Amino acid sequence: MLHASRTARSGGDRTSLYAEITGTIIAELEAGRLPWVQPWGTPAATAPLGLPRNAATSRAYSGVNVLILWGAVVARGFSGQNWLTFRQALALGGHVRKGEHGTTVVYAGRFIPDDEHRRARDTGEEPQAIPFLKRFTVFNYDQCEDLPDGIATAPPPIPEGLILPRAEALIRASGVDVRIGGTRAFYSPQHDYVQVPPPQAFFEPINWHRTALHELGHSTGHASRLNRDLSGSFGSRKYAFEELVAEIASAFLCAALGIVPTVRHADYVGAWLEVLRGDDHAIVRAASQASKATDHLLGFLPEAAATTGDERAAV
Repeated sequence: MLHASRTARSGGDRTSLYAEITGTIIAELEAGRLPWVQPWGTPAATAPLGLPRNAATSRAYSGVNVLILWGAVVARGFSGQNWLTFRQALALGGHVRKGEHGTTVVYAGRFIPDDEHRRARDTGEEPQAIPFLKRFTVFNYDQCEDLPDGIATAPPPIPEGLILPRAEALIRASGVDVRIGGTRAFYSPQHDYVQVPPPQAFFEPINWHRTALHELGHSTGHASRLNRDLSGSFGSRKYAFEELVAEIASAFLCAALGIVPTVRHADYVGAWLEVLRGDDHAIVRAASQASKATDHLLGFLPEAAATTGDERAAV
C-alpha cells in the first residue's frame, strides 16, 4: 500500500509520487495479481463488493484511488469501503484510533506555471497546463472510534436474479450497437459496434456480461462519446493502453453492478508492464479514463448517480 504523511508540492515530489504508484502497480502485476481484480468473497476480503466512498461527503473515489483503496481493504481486512480523513473524523465527533496508519490517496489535476503564462503572453500561444498529484491520507471507518451511527453505509444486498437484468438494461440503455453472435468478442471503432458471442458460448453465463462490459468500455472511446485515441494497432503501446482502460473500466462497472470482477485479458499483462515501465503517468491516466468510461455508461441507468466521479480524492 502507499503510505505518506505529507502533501506533494515540489516537482520532484510529484515525480516520485507517480513513480511510487506505478512501482506498486508493477509489483502487483509481476506477482501475478491485477490490482483491479480483488478476491471479493474470500476470507482475505471481508468488505462487501463495491466502489469506495468518503464517509463524510458520500463522494465516490475515482481513478487510481479505487485501485489503491481496494488493495488496502483486502490487504488489511477492513470490513467496509468507507473512508475519512483525520480531520473529517474529528469534525464528526469521532477520532482515528491512536497508532493507526492511514492509506495514501491522491488528487490529480493540472496547473499552469508562471513561466508558461509568460511564454504564452510573449508568443500569443495558448498556455500549456502540466499534470500534478497531491497526497492525502485517509483512514478506513474500522480505524476510527465514536463516529455517529449511520456514517458507514454498505450497499444493499442485490436480490437474486437482478444482476444480469441490470447489466443487460445498461447495455440496452447505452445506445451502443451490441451484436450477439460469432466466436469473437470485440469492438469495431471504424463501424462503432460491439460483437459478443452468445451467452451459451461461455462456460459461466455471468462471463458474457463481464466480456460485454469490457467491449462496451472500449466503445466509450468513440469520437461521439469520450473521444479517446483508438488508433493503436494490435501489439502497439497505444493498443495495450486502451486495453488497460477497458479492463479497469470493466472491473469498475462490474463492482457497481454487483458482479465480481475477473481477469478478462491476462495475456496482455506483459504489454501493460511495458507501458507502465515506459511511462510512470500511464496507470493514473488509464484509471482516470476508466472512471470516466464507467460514469458515462452508468449514467444511462435510470437510478444512477455519479459513481466514480471526476479524477480527485473525494475528500
